[in-house]
Amino acid sequence: MRRKGVWILLTVMIIAVIAGCSGSGNDDNKLVIGIDDKFAPMGFRDENNEIVGFDIDYAKAAAEKMGKKVTFQPIDWSAKESELNSGRIDMIWNGYTITDERKEKVLFTRPYLENSQVVVVLADSPLATLADLAGKELGLQSLSSAADALDASPIKAEVAGVSEFPDNVLALTDLKSGRLDGVVIDEVVARYYMSLEQNTYKLLDESLAPEQYGVGIKKDNQALLDELQKALDELSSDGTAAEISTKWFGENKVLN
Repeated sequence: MRRKGVWILLTVMIIAVIAGCSGSGNDDNKLVIGIDDKFAPMGFRDENNEIVGFDIDYAKAAAEKMGKKVTFQPIDWSAKESELNSGRIDMIWNGYTITDERKEKVLFTRPYLENSQVVVVLADSPLATLADLAGKELGLQSLSSAADALDASPIKAEVAGVSEFPDNVLALTDLKSGRLDGVVIDEVVARYYMSLEQNTYKLLDESLAPEQYGVGIKKDNQALLDELQKALDELSSDGTAAEISTKWFGENKVLN
């Protein structure tokens, strides 16, 4: 009985090893993409709780070119680089702004979309310019490029206060409730919500900072970056990128 028990244990261990090897093989063919699932129209949940958006369609198309399966993993956006460097995700792909600070932490694809940081206020607000923000309460998403843009602006020293939120939806909710006077936010996101809730918001006449979106890859994974960039280039050349952009923005905004 003791000898039989040893054989049973060895058999279980061998099966576990085989299963582990099989799993590793599948992982080589899978991409886990970290997203903020409340960042419309780039990546967000629709009325059926399905993850949709421009970046979602774009990533799926790129993964198909690469011959890989893709999984979208909602993450705490304030910990996105930690998620990447820990290996829990393979890419940061959801309106991820290219900055010099982030270039020190991750590898970036070439920019694929232009954006800017703007200030959204309620449609009936008397505020019209950045100078009007003096003494006002602002909100923005925590550890986002909106915070960087505001920090770099002279108006930062004149505002009454800045509240940080886990996502833009919560910031806009506080704006509508009157707890904030304005929200610093990506223009593509602002215009999406303005299209959904017409006559609710308006943008100040001036923007804070122009910027570009890219896909973030772990520093030591140049091979994956090159493979992804090749796929993105193919999507531009065969017209797929333009089709996806037109679906979400009504025009081709993708940088070639």
